Amino acid sequence: MAVRQADVVLVGGGVMSATLGMMLRQLDPSLDIVMVERLDHVAHESTDGWNNAGTGHAGYCELNYTPETGDGDVTIDRALQINAQFEVSLQLWSYLVEQGILPEPSSFINRTPHQSFVWGEKDVAFLKRRYERLSAHHLFRDMEYTESPKDLEEWMPLIVNNRDPMQRVAATRIKHGSDVDFGSLTRSMVSWLETQPNFELMLSSPVHYIDQRDNGRWKIRVKNQKTGELTKLETGFVFLGAGGGALPLLQKSGIDEARGYGGFPVSGQWLVCGKPDIVKQHNSKVYGKAPIGAPPMSVPHLDTRIINGEPALLFGPFAGFTTRFLKQGSIFDLIGSVKPTNLKPMLSVSKSNMDLTRYLIGEVFQSHGDRVASLRNFFPDAMEEDWQLRMAGQRVQIIKQVDGGGGKLEFGTEIVAAKDGTLAALLGASPGASTAANAMINVIERCFPEKIKTPEWQERMKELVPSYGQSLVEDEALLTKVRERTLSTLKLG
Repeated sequence: MAVRQADVVLVGGGVMSATLGMMLRQLDPSLDIVMVERLDHVAHESTDGWNNAGTGHAGYCELNYTPETGDGDVTIDRALQINAQFEVSLQLWSYLVEQGILPEPSSFINRTPHQSFVWGEKDVAFLKRRYERLSAHHLFRDMEYTESPKDLEEWMPLIVNNRDPMQRVAATRIKHGSDVDFGSLTRSMVSWLETQPNFELMLSSPVHYIDQRDNGRWKIRVKNQKTGELTKLETGFVFLGAGGGALPLLQKSGIDEARGYGGFPVSGQWLVCGKPDIVKQHNSKVYGKAPIGAPPMSVPHLDTRIINGEPALLFGPFAGFTTRFLKQGSIFDLIGSVKPTNLKPMLSVSKSNMDLTRYLIGEVFQSHGDRVASLRNFFPDAMEEDWQLRMAGQRVQIIKQVDGGGGKLEFGTEIVAAKDGTLAALLGASPGASTAANAMINVIERCFPEKIKTPEWQERMKELVPSYGQSLVEDEALLTKVRERTLSTLKLG
């Protein structure tokens, strides 16, 4: 059997692999890149429009990114970081639109105001303090705050109609928030890559074997599920961007850096509105506060979406426990991921996260009426018959070993890279796809350290992302210049 030689193998056909493939192609068109995907088309798992929130996560409305401190203050560092990282994605997408690589922006991104909404004295006080802290920073200077019934009726009519007038409520808004169809975005990037020389897409081809040779190169075997054909690949660099499937593949790789990592799978469901006259009355993403014990992916929100060009209105997500790492995965995924190197961290996390476990079990046993009752906290007039339940995607939260051998459950994304730079994997969930460009720059810097230092790659990277090497958190003038371009190019202004 002939061995297919490649410079880069991307495992997984989602937004992360597509973004890395696109950036590497722009940096060096001569690289021979192979993308392998186990399903029969790309962007069908976590990246699909129905399998994620579609929020361009920028910290504008997601209250879990600004936790309260013990003295009643609000910490904003995480929100600043995520906002700056999302700006990196916007810059890359703007460049690709300007070059004609990506189509009309509205095919994958649309202006959708980002709003936070809370009720009750305690949460109103929190939101006001959050607004004061964030709006003082240039990244959030356009944020608005209101408790005015007139403003709220304009901002979110579905939410305030027939609400108890004695209930104290408050909201914040950023007008230039976005809804992103990451499925459409990814398919557009991969479609363009397929027109380029030295790029091959292998569909219906899961990875069955991965091992590093003595010379540092990686041997990979994939089997086409439709034809049964086996293909051997050999490459100098592997990226594992297979969503929930990345952890098992990382474990198979045998790199030292994978030791101690485990995964905690969480499923999701949406309530989807089936009445067009209701859908058209809401045109924003409205986030509330998460229930105690809920994972970040379960922060409740009433969501305007544009999926495959069609408007939709979703509420949720409602989390649940699962043993699958992928929506189309195996019920044995979780138990199969338990290894001697991560057993202690996983047991430690299971003992210290009983609130999360109880929450997930409670979510599983909710009735349709229970879920609609939760929706009525946002949309008081919601009727059960107008909403249907739809499965969302799977997420695998990171379990990470800490000093002493115990474990910690991480809510976020993390790059795990081999010390020799020949392999990298992306683990975790939110903010995920929104910060794909920044995450893949991290991969490039860690795994192509000599090339990224060259004048050629430095120049090209600054064309792709003009703020590269500078801080949008610290440089207000740079942020102003960058944001003016991206809002205009992507039609978000």
